[in-house]
Amino acid sequence: MILCAGESLIDMVPEAGGFRPLAGGAVYNTAIALGRLGAPTSYLWPISRDDFGQTLLQPLTQAGVATDLCPRSDRLTTLAFVTLTDGEARYSFYDEGSAGRMFGPEDLPDLSQDISALFIGGISLVPDPCGNTIEELAKRARPRMPVMLDPNIRPFFIQDADAYRARLRRLIAMADIVKLSADDLDWLMPGTSFTDAAADILSQGPKVLLQTGGAQGATAHWQGAPVSAPALLVDVADTIGAGDTFNAGVLAALHQSGRLTRHGIDTLTQQDLLQALTLGTRAAAVTVSRPGANPPWLRELALGA
Repeated sequence: MILCAGESLIDMVPEAGGFRPLAGGAVYNTAIALGRLGAPTSYLWPISRDDFGQTLLQPLTQAGVATDLCPRSDRLTTLAFVTLTDGEARYSFYDEGSAGRMFGPEDLPDLSQDISALFIGGISLVPDPCGNTIEELAKRARPRMPVMLDPNIRPFFIQDADAYRARLRRLIAMADIVKLSADDLDWLMPGTSFTDAAADILSQGPKVLLQTGGAQGATAHWQGAPVSAPALLVDVADTIGAGDTFNAGVLAALHQSGRLTRHGIDTLTQQDLLQALTLGTRAAAVTVSRPGANPPWLRELALGA
């Protein structure tokens, strides 16, 4: 089972005359997408008992994602107000003292043997105590399972850039798969090309660096020659959840091929990576073709095959 640990929140998406509340959050979106793609998935993040808590739980349940590890909290749910410019999403977060923000190491559950891979990322890595808690979870998980990291960097959410870069360096060293967009790279390693960044990151321990570029598709950097998959051409409604869905496609494909294990990651082939990139880009194309973070169900991809 793939454990997704990180933020859930309510995206306040603009519509005529105001905003529409939609369940979201980078790691939450990936968990939903994984469940819809048929991968066995569990989710870990505190869920508030406020009115938005049920809004967050319902899509997880519908997608078949296990939520038994989620602590319940009387603190409020994080809100993210979304603005769209030419289909690109920008966010303003209301997070101080929220249920997720106050997630502490003492709240971490023991990981059962059926948890076989860990996905982390998003704004849950930035503030403490929750950032420290996810880092501690990665430390505990790493000895027996592969870890995928997508920092999904939101610069305006980061108050101490040096401290956050230090945390990401520690997490990169614990990860087997790291995904970066061009914007992520510009913030994390300014002025560095993806080729140079890949050499640097892979030297720190990860086996794969995934490079995403929207309409430019995706590339996997690893021990062999880079492997690329083109983006599918679709009419873009917005980009909310695109990268999160791509992550799910990659993880689902690796799970389906039996490669989402420590030995499997160590013995990846070019074909394994191509299959993972292809499912990631196909799934992301569906997400960007419709409003909000609404990843595809496996049956939708089968119909579009």
